[in-house]
Amino acid sequence: MLDLSPEVKLLWDKINMAIQEVILSGQFILGPNVKAFEQEAADYLGVKHAVGVNSGTDALVISLRAAGIGPGDEVITTPFTFFATVESISRVGAVPVFIDIDLKTFNLDPDLIEKAVTPRTKAIIPVHLYGHAADMKAVLAQAERYRLVIIEDVAQAFGAEFEDKKLGAVGNAGCCSFFPSKVLGAFGDGGLIATNDDHMAETAKMLRAHGSAKKYFHEVIGYNSRLDEIQAAVLRVKLPELDRSNEKRRQVARRYNDLLNEMPGISIPYEAPCAKHVFHQYTVRIPGGKRDKVQDYLSRQNIETRVYYPVPLHKLPVYRESCSVLKNVEQAATEVLSLPIWPDMEYDLQEYIVDKIKIAINL
Repeated sequence: MLDLSPEVKLLWDKINMAIQEVILSGQFILGPNVKAFEQEAADYLGVKHAVGVNSGTDALVISLRAAGIGPGDEVITTPFTFFATVESISRVGAVPVFIDIDLKTFNLDPDLIEKAVTPRTKAIIPVHLYGHAADMKAVLAQAERYRLVIIEDVAQAFGAEFEDKKLGAVGNAGCCSFFPSKVLGAFGDGGLIATNDDHMAETAKMLRAHGSAKKYFHEVIGYNSRLDEIQAAVLRVKLPELDRSNEKRRQVARRYNDLLNEMPGISIPYEAPCAKHVFHQYTVRIPGGKRDKVQDYLSRQNIETRVYYPVPLHKLPVYRESCSVLKNVEQAATEVLSLPIWPDMEYDLQEYIVDKIKIAINL
């Protein structure tokens, strides 16, 4: 699915030196690299504040708490996402309210937000799935109308844009993940909260350090959730290369599009004119009940593919009673298939994969 070795080889000398400098400095927790990376990430995203935390999941949890979301509050989101998105809502005691998706982008359908709003609704979490922006113009309009907080889940879309604005800088806060497979990946876990809200930033810094703005003076119950100094050093090396890397991903995606565009029985990814996709995943749709057969055939040809996500979250036992039928989500779960993609993927390998897909679809 992903080959990280070309990037590691390209940046090895810089990364190796950066890690050694951290080790020799003896500063491993909230040191100069974390502070510098936070500023560099804030500048890149176009926000006032960036707060490094332990993971993308913690970024969501801490952002919700910093926004004052808690027990009894409702948060509108999509069930077609990784579990952490919704888990974070439950962890602060709030209630996830699921709405259906737009089958073109796989992101939540903003036209359904209004019907989901109740007096208890406090926030919306749009997920920029696979690296494509949710329709943030429509989400913003609904949020302004009902005075809702917007917390963007940018875990799969660091560097992606909506109307020339970086995702994570559109809502009240943006939550980023630096899990190694992400478009900007660390060598372990890591996360970031981006915001223009001074109060949210200060609260997030306090919450990540056991609820303490001043050491040993704990104002609230918080977390031990700090971005690691070594991971920050690695990310500082990789961030300046991100736009180049994301552009290479788009080139790989365009080659897939050209190879797959005329193939019956498969739908290539959609990219809205107002969005700049970063293709964290290149995800096609294979309707007609053929997806699993295609995946099985490709696996037998040593081609790894993934289904993100086979079970919509509202169908899991912990959320099964939250809603009934979400037609588009449930259809997508039976049709989506993510193909291998990374920035330096060879064209010959893409041709080979597509040739095998042609055979599989016609079996």
